[in-house]
Amino acid sequence: MLNFIKDKITALNSEAHYRLALWNHTKNLPAIAQSDRAIVDALKRDGVYVTTLAELGLDSTTNLLNAAREQLSKMAAAQNSQLTQRLPQIYTVTDLPEFFNWGSEQKLLNIIENYIGLPVAFHGVHLRKDFPNENQFGTLLWHKDSEDRRMVKIIIYLTDVEEKHGPFEYVPLSLTPLHSWNYYRIYYKLWKSGYLGINDEQLQEIIPKSAWKSCPGPAGTVIFADPKTALHHGTLRTEERSALFFAYTANPPKRPELCTQYWDDTFPKPELRQTSEVM
Repeated sequence: MLNFIKDKITALNSEAHYRLALWNHTKNLPAIAQSDRAIVDALKRDGVYVTTLAELGLDSTTNLLNAAREQLSKMAAAQNSQLTQRLPQIYTVTDLPEFFNWGSEQKLLNIIENYIGLPVAFHGVHLRKDFPNENQFGTLLWHKDSEDRRMVKIIIYLTDVEEKHGPFEYVPLSLTPLHSWNYYRIYYKLWKSGYLGINDEQLQEIIPKSAWKSCPGPAGTVIFADPKTALHHGTLRTEERSALFFAYTANPPKRPELCTQYWDDTFPKPELRQTSEVM
């Protein structure tokens, strides 16, 4: 009981410090264009904003796409055709300048800082292939990330994504507002799963499928998402999908130990792996 009380006091103190930091940083938020403000407003309202690389208009995009195509061609062929659960193939490409430079574009950092409300940490980039699966598991289950109180992941489709490729899908925040009945019902189901996620059937008991928002799009589609606030998943697919995932939190995040995967050796690093083979 004493430990429970101590944990509650620690959590309340942490939340108070967080709220104070938000208030203090308000006057320091960078100015952004009205078009960029629409991204911030959508993240606050819905948890997701969909655009394109062309609409963002970043100077480093051409270099990013060229590097992504090169690295995709170097990814080892996945030996998973015999498996019933095909895990995504993930390479960490944070150390490659074309990916780091795009993710560090000041326009992106300013947008994200205005949404998060605090100085931003850009953690890194995953190049990811997702494969066909018949059953929901892992990130195919509906879930929420937990690195920070607010965070942003930018997803870039490197190939055309139709329903058969398993587009990103989410529940708009307006359907699960904080402290609403739906909010608590979803968190109870997530808690029962050990926060691993819930399947489509479980979610339909709370939110009808007609209200779920799917995000198909051509290659170059860009999705700004807060995976902490918005319930989301990747849908079941019959064909593989290739995408980039850029991760941002406040600096420092609430749970920094969950952010190391974007730069450490959790996943292979294509260039480093190739270099070691040559040596």
